[in-house]
Amino acid sequence: MNGVVRIHGLQPEAVIGCYDWERTIKQRLEINLDLTADFARAAVTDDLTHALDYAALAGQVMTFVEQSDFQLLEALAAAIADHIFESWPVSQVGIQIDKPGAVSLAKVVGVSLVVCRDR
Repeated sequence: MNGVVRIHGLQPEAVIGCYDWERTIKQRLEINLDLTADFARAAVTDDLTHALDYAALAGQVMTFVEQSDFQLLEALAAAIADHIFESWPVSQVGIQIDKPGAVSLAKVVGVSLVVCRDR
């Protein structure tokens, strides 16, 4: 029984960007995660040890991003997906990263990435 855990609205600050001035500051990002996992055991046992711990997962992603130093959102998204796959029993990771204020003519710019792994 697969289901999706949604963690939306994470707002870490990270060094991100290609321009020299961006390499000297931290910028706020907004990250949304959609994580596909097998819910069968958690549904039967009602036990957190058989489920994705939302708080722990969110905290881990926040720490990872805040300690990162990427130029491109695409590279950061791929690294977050790899990090989640290494740490959590998920079969698919959907990531949306927005960088508010990156383009003065747009309200938001960002990237979306969906990565599947056979488990």
